[in-house]
Amino acid sequence: MTQSNVYAIKAEIPRVQARFEFPRQKTMYGGKKIEAGDTIYLFASENEGGQGLVAKGIVVAAVPTPRKRGIERQTPRVSVTIKRTSVAKRPLGRKELKPHDQWKDGRPQTELNFKFYRQATNKIVGLSPEAAAFLETHF
Repeated sequence: MTQSNVYAIKAEIPRVQARFEFPRQKTMYGGKKIEAGDTIYLFASENEGGQGLVAKGIVVAAVPTPRKRGIERQTPRVSVTIKRTSVAKRPLGRKELKPHDQWKDGRPQTELNFKFYRQATNKIVGLSPEAAAFLETHF
């Protein structure tokens, strides 16, 4: 049996619900390897009025978006369906992560700040075990 990987998604999440569908999401930092059975942390994008970490879930389905012909450089995209397993109990968003900007300090907060807020676009990212353990303290 293979061990599942851990990811996070920052996207428009108008409300926390039992199931989420995110079509054609941009992937970075290993996010394109996401697959069914993986754990994922959901961040409501502050760009769309969200407050950061809102929930944790399990990926039910992950389908890579086919690349368009004739375009040389394309960011990999994937459509994901997620089943929520728990709701965040403590806040964690741009405000809490912004002070962690020493990119090479190895702290999980810095990893999250770098992956989500250095380039503020919505995306799916792969997480280190340390970042996943840190996020787990918010549930």
